[in-house]
Amino acid sequence: MLTSTHQALRDERSAKQLQATVMRAELAALVDRYTVTDGAHATAIPRLTLARASHTQHPVHAVYEPAFCVLAQGSKRVLLGGEVYVYDSSHYLVVAQNLPVAGQVIDASPEAPYLGLRLDFDVKDIAALALELKLGESLPVRASQRGMFTGEISSTLLDPLLRLVKLLASPEDVPALAPLITREILYRLLRSPDGWRLAQMAMVDSHSQRITQAISLLSRRFQEPLRVEELASEVHMSVSSLHHHFKAVTAMSPLQFQKQLRLQEARRIMIGEHVDAATAGHRVGYDSQSQFNREYSRFFGSPPARDVKRLRELQLGRTSG
Repeated sequence: MLTSTHQALRDERSAKQLQATVMRAELAALVDRYTVTDGAHATAIPRLTLARASHTQHPVHAVYEPAFCVLAQGSKRVLLGGEVYVYDSSHYLVVAQNLPVAGQVIDASPEAPYLGLRLDFDVKDIAALALELKLGESLPVRASQRGMFTGEISSTLLDPLLRLVKLLASPEDVPALAPLITREILYRLLRSPDGWRLAQMAMVDSHSQRITQAISLLSRRFQEPLRVEELASEVHMSVSSLHHHFKAVTAMSPLQFQKQLRLQEARRIMIGEHVDAATAGHRVGYDSQSQFNREYSRFFGSPPARDVKRLRELQLGRTSG
């Protein structure tokens, strides 16, 4: 038989779960209202994007920037290297680094569409708040961890999210209130069990912060030949330390990271600028067309020309539909 204390704790958990369920339903109704058509929708609130999908999707390759991703309805799978992250209306996804990934909506229908939101982070804001909270003094000494993680979304996070989305109904309040609510959301995330992962990427001289610098350098210079010794020197790490911590954060080596950036950019160029594979491969840094074709086929599952044709047909189908 339960003691009164145990019963009280169980009742409190049930009340919190019910509160979170009600909040998720309200958030879904709001996102549904502001996303009439499928796709990503920018809003009047800086860094806040809403998304809708009425059908499941093929994997979409992209570079995710630091962000807080929440689903009000549906579920999504994100592939980082060889790892899979799945999140839904009960779990959020935090991206703490610029990472090349493949995202796929796996639960959506016209009757119950995928409804989500993304709040982009500014690394400077993370660093400033972490410094203000003196998180650097309390951070445990840990090995570098993945620059992406999921967590259970609670009512303490849903509450400011709801208030942020509700601001869309009163644009005149956005300049004054949106920064305050965004800061509150970031505060809640930094105080969460995995919040130290976010804090570490912004803490001066941490391994994660140096990997952030390495990622930034690679992202700007991915067309250039990769010289790991030079990259390690620029971020003040040994080659072995760079490899170890880079793989811990990104689930891939610097060379694999560069390769994904090159291939994703080549694909974007071929689709958006209507250039051939040889031109696109050369523009992203490949000297050998056969190597480019081989690596492209291995990564995307089919040769460049066939892959681009399929993607254009898909785009045409969405437009005509």
